[in-house]
Amino acid sequence: MKPVLHAPYSVQRRTALARLGAGLIAPLLASAPGQGFAQTSQSVSRAQLLTAWRQGGVLLIRHAATESGLGDPPGFAIGQCRTQRNLSEAGRQASRALGAWLQSQNFKPDAVRSSQWCRCQDTARLAFGAYEDWSALNSTFAGQGDPAAQQKAMRDRLSALPAGRTEVWVTHQVIMSGLTGAFPGVGEGFLVDRQGRLLARADLAA
Repeated sequence: MKPVLHAPYSVQRRTALARLGAGLIAPLLASAPGQGFAQTSQSVSRAQLLTAWRQGGVLLIRHAATESGLGDPPGFAIGQCRTQRNLSEAGRQASRALGAWLQSQNFKPDAVRSSQWCRCQDTARLAFGAYEDWSALNSTFAGQGDPAAQQKAMRDRLSALPAGRTEVWVTHQVIMSGLTGAFPGVGEGFLVDRQGRLLARADLAA
């Protein structure tokens, strides 16, 4: 599954979850496996998540808000956006806003990877600029793809991630849930470590 480098191509608001108080993130991140964030549905602010992410890890992002619908229309084809369910204007705006916020924080991840679905590519492009396609991040909804092989590819890359390296993987709910056991909202980010454990989650539009 060789990544394909793309030049620039969109994270939307979802209902805000209850946030942990400032200063609570550090002890939770230091907790033993199976404790703390990995077992809670609570989120932190995006500023708190960024503080943790600067130390290294992968931020999985569920694509931004889309046009109405579930899955993709009949005749879906990779590489043909007109056959897919794409970002809404709100999703595009939220993705641009995320990119602008990260720039204001003087932060740029070491690598950005995306599902080959247009809604993920657009999220990645509008928020981060250049990105690489990676088929391991493709949707496995409704029998698509190979869930076991894709999860293995992600876990293998996570385990080989150098200490301190920061990456973004823009993908789908089914992929994020398969890796972490947690359900992301639209445009939500999950910070995971090299074991695929959920360290922190945040509404990236908030």
